[in-house]
Parts: sequence; C-alpha cells; structure tokens
Amino acid sequence: MAYTAGHADRGRRPYNGMSAPPARILVYGVTGAGKTTLARRIGERFGLPWHSVDDLTWEPGWVQVPVEVQRARIAAVCAQERWVLDHAYGAWLDLPLSRADLVIGLDFPRWLSLGRLVRRTVVRMVRRERVCNGNVESLRVTLSRESIIVWHFQSFARKRQRMRAWTADPYMPAVLLFRRPSEVEAWLEHSLKTS
Repeated sequence: MAYTAGHADRGRRPYNGMSAPPARILVYGVTGAGKTTLARRIGERFGLPWHSVDDLTWEPGWVQVPVEVQRARIAAVCAQERWVLDHAYGAWLDLPLSRADLVIGLDFPRWLSLGRLVRRTVVRMVRRERVCNGNVESLRVTLSRESIIVWHFQSFARKRQRMRAWTADPYMPAVLLFRRPSEVEAWLEHSLKTS
C-alpha cells in the first residue's frame, strides 16, 4: 500500500492492519475529505460505537455549543473503552489524541476534497437534508464568512501540515495517512481479510 504510517512509542501496540482491530479510532482530515462517512464505515466494520462530532458540537439553528461543553462531551466519549470519532476540533484535539489507539488521516488533494465538499453542500441544500441535530444548509449560510467552503480554504494547509507531522511524532498513537480514496478502500478491504 502507498499510505504513510507512523507508530507510537508510548506502550501502545502499533496498528498495521495485521493485528486485532483498534478499540479507539480518530478519523481526521481536511474539510470535505469524507471523515464522517469513513468513521461510520469503520464503526460498522469493527463493531465500534461511532460518534458524530457535528452532532456533539452544533445545536439546532446552527448554534455552536460552547467550547467547555464541547470538551465535556468529547471527554465523556473518549473515557469509554471503544469509540470512533469523525473529527477533532483544535479546542479539544488533545482529548481524543490522548486516548486513541489509531489516527486515520485523510490527506486528500484540494481538488478532490473541495469538489466533494461543494457537491455535498449543493445536494444537501437542494434536498433540504437535515444535519447536525436538524440543521439545514442554506445558500445564505453557504455564501457567508462562516461557510464550510470558506473554512476549507482557511484550514486546509494547517490540517495537512498537522497530519503529516503526526506520522513522525513518536508520542502520537499509530497514524495511517491516506493520500487517495483508493488507499482507504484497500486498507478497509485488507482489514476485512485479516480480522
């Protein structure tokens, strides 16, 4: 496989796709990479409880949960023995990283992640799909400064740099960094055969 792997040296068993599945997994990546979809699939594949970060951090009406409440909610999830989280905001990134057995990084190119994000946003607007505790994406929100598309441009380089640094950090949990969706699919297929 062509992905980059980094392994921890903190007494945790490194995960290389060959041993027993990890019990606590953080899926991290650039905005629009497909973190939520992958986290859900991993949860189903390994029988792990999947937690949607957006549902934990947004209330109806697009009201963001205060940071201290976000930290409390995420701490409660991370205190459990088994979980999959589909993202980690900077304000509480330390919580899942301190407990995760495995971090999966989606380091996809901008053209791919942005294309997915725009397509997803348009489909949700047209279909009036409810997300994040019943919220609906609108053209007004999409064109605002708080737009998730604007956030993609603001956060892309930082998230990419962070993931790449993790692969070389000996204090991190095991890290699998995927550069293409085909690598993710190959890893999932390999996991099916070895667990």
